[in-house]
Amino acid sequence: MRTGTFRGFTTELRDPGILLITFNQPERLNGMTAPMKRDLIETLTQAQMHDEVRVLVITGSGRAFSAGDDITGRTVEYAGAEALTPDIPRGHHNALGTYNGLRVLSQPLNLAVRSLDKLVVAAINGVAIQTGLSLALACDFRIASTEARLGSGTLRFGLLPDEGGQYLLVQLLGVARAMDFLMRNRIVSAEEALALGLVHEVVPPERLVRRALELATELANGPQVAMRLLKRAIYNAAEMTFLQALEDIAAKTAISDHHPDAREGVAAFREKRPPRFNQWLEAR
Repeated sequence: MRTGTFRGFTTELRDPGILLITFNQPERLNGMTAPMKRDLIETLTQAQMHDEVRVLVITGSGRAFSAGDDITGRTVEYAGAEALTPDIPRGHHNALGTYNGLRVLSQPLNLAVRSLDKLVVAAINGVAIQTGLSLALACDFRIASTEARLGSGTLRFGLLPDEGGQYLLVQLLGVARAMDFLMRNRIVSAEEALALGLVHEVVPPERLVRRALELATELANGPQVAMRLLKRAIYNAAEMTFLQALEDIAAKTAISDHHPDAREGVAAFREKRPPRFNQWLEAR
């Protein structure tokens, strides 16, 4: 797993298999660009394929998690950063270019997060607007600092939540509350986000990353195969009939029931000791 300083973010691997991704452009409120998104997608792809990564944590630096796409029109120089992907045309120069830019460069970032079998924790340190909001909502767990503010904000510019924010909000809030949230351009505090169900926890800013890493450690020490299958089953169930969900979980159980982690779990229960999952990973 390649770690270091890339365009718009840094990565580091911590025990027990936690990949910490930190947006490192605080002076720009961690605004997103096409090169940054492409490098993020490449990092997520590597994380999926490397067994040394079990859980991911994504956070920002400064006053923002991410304030959304960089719409200044200025070229962003990422001094000292390694490019993980080559530059390509960024689209948005005409109608077809906008369609291509969204479908090929922007939307795949949130899809990459949701497509990961491995769990992802968003540690929302500050403002999470537009792309920043949709990225946070695509994660499996969200912990917010008391200084965080969350909103779409797209209608302020006459724009749309074009990276999947409307879908993710409907999943979490339901149609009526998503309508209110988006149409009224709401930007909510961390406590309001907690009450709405947009985040799982709210903690003081000085505890944010530590708490996210604590949660990531708990998740990383769980039975990875069963948890990854269960993540897929939960998201699948949101879009399936009951009968389809039963079929889906049965097929996944045919894998997990015969995995070494299941044998270890049963043995630990019988021997009245804590299970030691993931020995298959540690032996690699």
